[in-house]
Amino acid sequence: MRFLPLATLLILLLWIFAADAGQTQSSAEALFSSTSLGSNGKSCATCHPQGKGLENIGDYDDEILQEMVNFCIRDALKGEMLAEKSEELRRLASYLRQFQKK
Repeated sequence: MRFLPLATLLILLLWIFAADAGQTQSSAEALFSSTSLGSNGKSCATCHPQGKGLENIGDYDDEILQEMVNFCIRDALKGEMLAEKSEELRRLASYLRQFQKK
C-alpha cells in the first residue's frame, strides 16, 4: 500500500476546505439574491442591494440576527421562515456579516 506524502495530503485537505468555504459563500449569496425564500417575487437583495441598510447588524449576536432574518423572510418576502438552527439560516446570517461596519 502506498501513502501520500504528508505535504501532499495537507495541500489536498486545504484545497477541499477552501472549495467548501467557497461553496458556502456562493450558496449563501444565492439565497440572499433568491426570490424563492418568499412568495412576492422579492429577495433579500431587493431591499438590501449590496447590503444597504445592514451596516449595524454587528450590534446583534448570531441568535438575534437569525431571528431578524426569519422575520424579514416572513414579513417582507411573505415566505415561510427557515427552520431554527438550520444550515440555510446559519449560512445566510453569516453571509450578512460581511455588510456590518468594521
